[in-house]
Formats: sequence, C-alpha cells, structure tokens
Amino acid sequence: MKIPILDMHCDLLSYLARIPDANAYAKDDIACAIPFLQEGNVRAQILAIYTDVKPESMDLARRQAEIFSDLVVKSGEDVTYLDSGFVESWDQQNRIGIKASVENAAGIGSEGASWQEIYSQFDFILEKVKSLAYISLTHHTENRFGGGNYTEGIGLKDDGKKLLDYMVGKNIPVDLSHTSDLLAEGILNHIDSNNLGIPVIASHSNFRELWNHPRNLTDEFAKEIIHRGGLIGVNFLRAFLDPEVPERLFDHIFHGFQIGGEKSICFGADYFYTKDFKDPDRFPFYFPLVENAGKYPSLLKSLEDKLSAENLEGLAYRNALEFYRKLRA
Repeated sequence: MKIPILDMHCDLLSYLARIPDANAYAKDDIACAIPFLQEGNVRAQILAIYTDVKPESMDLARRQAEIFSDLVVKSGEDVTYLDSGFVESWDQQNRIGIKASVENAAGIGSEGASWQEIYSQFDFILEKVKSLAYISLTHHTENRFGGGNYTEGIGLKDDGKKLLDYMVGKNIPVDLSHTSDLLAEGILNHIDSNNLGIPVIASHSNFRELWNHPRNLTDEFAKEIIHRGGLIGVNFLRAFLDPEVPERLFDHIFHGFQIGGEKSICFGADYFYTKDFKDPDRFPFYFPLVENAGKYPSLLKSLEDKLSAENLEGLAYRNALEFYRKLRA
C-alpha cells in the first residue's frame, strides 16, 4: 500500500485568489494542483491563506477563506474538510482532506485596522474555514505584529502579544517559519511567561546549520520546537536547501532526525505559483525530485533504504497526524 502524505504548507489559495482564470486542477500552473496531490497520494494538505503587508491584505484573506470553503463544495468528490471524522477514516477514503492556515497575520489585521476589525476578521476566517492549522504572525517583512524573517532587530510587538492572547484556547499553533529570530524568541517568551499553552511549530522550514539562510531554523529554535512537541515541515524550495545540490534535501531531513525530531519532522513542501516571480535566479524553484506534489511516491522510494519504516511513515504523515490528534484531545 502506498504511504499517505500529510503536507503542512502550500499556496493554492493565493494562486486561486490572485491569478485570472486560475484553476485548482491546472497542472501547468502550480505544483500543488489537485491532480498532482492525487498522484502523490497526498491525503491531507494544509492550504495557506497568504497575504503581503498591504492595505488590501484583509480583503485578500477573506477572499481566500471563501475560496477554501468553495473548494469543498466545487470539488466535493476530490476534496473534503480535514476534520476529526476524516482523520479517523482517511485510509478508507479517496479524497484529499484540506485544512487552512494563515501565513502572515497581516491578513487578519492590516496596519491601520482597529482591534474590533481584527477580532471580527479573525472570527470570520475561522467561521469560513472551520479550523486553522496554524497562524504565522509575519511573512518576510515587518508588520504591526513583529519582524519577518528578512528583518533584523525587530521582535514581538505589543499587537503581536495581543494576537497571541486572542489565540489562547482555540487550539491554533503559532508558526515560526517566517519569523525573525528576535520574533521567535519573543513569541516563546510571551507564551511561557503568561502560561498561554499555545503549540509551536515551523510549518515549512529547513535548518540553518546546513544552509545559512534566514528562512531556515537555527538548531536552537528547532530543538525548542521539538522539546515542545511541535512540528518541523521540510521545505522543498531550492533556495532554502542549497540551490546547487539536489541531495541536500535528504540532508535536511536526516538532520531533523539527528537533533531529536523523530516525532516532529514532516513535510512542508511550499508549492506556490511561480510564473509571475521576477527573480530569474530562483528558477527552477524546485529540484526535479520534488518538482510537484506528484513526486512524493518516488521521494519516499528514495528514502526507503535510508530511514526505518517507522521513521519513513512518521515523516510522511504520522508525526503531523498525531500532533493534530493530540491538539484536539
């Protein structure tokens, strides 16, 4: 039997919201199109609600939340909600379970939004998507909540603390994949000093020990996530692996196990729409081994003689599955 996949991050929603005539089934457009997910035996996929830091960010986030809801209706034979019922019976179904996340809290609160508007936006998104797999306070840049991973010296702001406080009791993890180091530190300190009980993950991040890039986790933060029972989703983008060495993907996976992440390491492929990207140095975005979600079976085959059967299944789906099962308990 093919091993199922639970992937922690893709940007199908922002593609569908931004690109004219976008189609969730268009394999020529995006590497996480539904046919690719089916070919890869991706049984569970987290779909990010992504926005930049712009005045229209809240409108774009609302549109993506609505698109998420519509996907289940329009693609009902292929897609369903990744809820507790599906998780318990997913080996008996042929559909893809989907769950939403928020990548950049600018979509929850733009720079000029009042807190009444932010709370209303948060509740609207949650009502539309039913549950959130995680929230990242920032993306690459700074916003009202804190510093993104391409900013230095900007940590957790007062509005970031207030948003974390609002997340308490909602079983929504906070994602460190797009934080500055100072923001990651601030989030962890705020959670601990106020006993907030918010789970901590890195949904689509690699390891700075292997490739020195601000998008990658230091071992200090990676081990802290592992210590807290969180997840680390290995990212497939060349830029965050080592742009010249395809095999570095395996090294990042193995590093996650070596630092104690046997129950934490998983996949966070980060497939997104690349055709309008302006930096030619980024092309191709992915190595052929993982150029689309349909490649998961061959990737797992390449790992069969390198990982135990238990660790291979943990990486593919079980670690993430158990994390969300415990979160619901």
